[in-house]
Amino acid sequence: MYDLSLESIDLSSEQEKDEVICFLQKFNLTLDEDVDYTVALRDNNRNIKATCSKAGNIFKCFAVSEDMRGENLTSSLISHLIDKSFNEGIFHNFIFTKPDRINVFTSLNFKLLYRAEKAALLEYGIYNINKFLDSIGKKYSIDNSIESTALVMNCNPFTKGHRYLIEEAAKNCNQVLLFLVEEDRSDFPFSDRYTMVKTGTQDLKNVKVIPAGEYIISEATFPNYFIKKADERLQAYEEIDSGIFGKYICKRFNIKKRFVGKEPYCEVTSTYNEALKKIMPTYNVEVVEIEREKYNGEYISASKVRELLCAGRMDVIEKIVPQSTWKFLNSDRGRDIIENRLHKLF
Repeated sequence: MYDLSLESIDLSSEQEKDEVICFLQKFNLTLDEDVDYTVALRDNNRNIKATCSKAGNIFKCFAVSEDMRGENLTSSLISHLIDKSFNEGIFHNFIFTKPDRINVFTSLNFKLLYRAEKAALLEYGIYNINKFLDSIGKKYSIDNSIESTALVMNCNPFTKGHRYLIEEAAKNCNQVLLFLVEEDRSDFPFSDRYTMVKTGTQDLKNVKVIPAGEYIISEATFPNYFIKKADERLQAYEEIDSGIFGKYICKRFNIKKRFVGKEPYCEVTSTYNEALKKIMPTYNVEVVEIEREKYNGEYISASKVRELLCAGRMDVIEKIVPQSTWKFLNSDRGRDIIENRLHKLF
């Protein structure tokens, strides 16, 4: 290997950050805004010859100078990021990459989870998707001998619209698996959302509320650095997220239907529903789209509840959220979230 030095980049320094951005631009790549750590290999003249970054447990923003290809620099960068992750107590990592780069990472002991047309997802570490499925299957006593129906929800917060959709699914199946998005990028933290949903559905005996884990991917965490066009990035996200759900989760738990609510407001969610209708049948899963619940002629949505919270319209909110949510919103913790998180957004 050439005489290169491995250095962490001070992301608070505009000069150092701009160096990385300029280097990535040579390869038509960008530095994602959510990166929390970046490392670079420099030559004796302080020129960047290779770089990579991470955001939590996701490795991203890889680039190697043309004249350094074949010098095993990617291996050095990956090893460093793995060590960095271990020091942070992270023992499971993901990489989103272009399909033509899959072999580079599988040669470094990453395992391919799913390949879409323009992106692929790989994982590495002591944890993997089969261990995750084994764990939740046992913990939540999922019966694989019977056909199941699935829902995936964020519930930020839990509304009567969510409750209505869950009830409709529960009417049509002996076992309903409700996967609650676990990633904490919502205004209401996962632990609070889980409590609202779990308490608010405890009368529905055939419904199991399950933390979604890391394999139900949030559009917010999908990388931007190698797919710049928003529509192509959204398509890649939809293919990978729904593909993993069908290939692994539906297959393991004998899921034959996935319920979704019609989406009149959010274009991203509406597009995602259409993608599900195309992809899920390839895994013998039917997508059932349900008309959403209304109040005073308007569809009930979590975003509307958040808006009403900031406007102080508790009189309206009481009519469109289940009792479990109403109780939480009036608790000290609920009031703290409303005051310190939501009021900053509206």
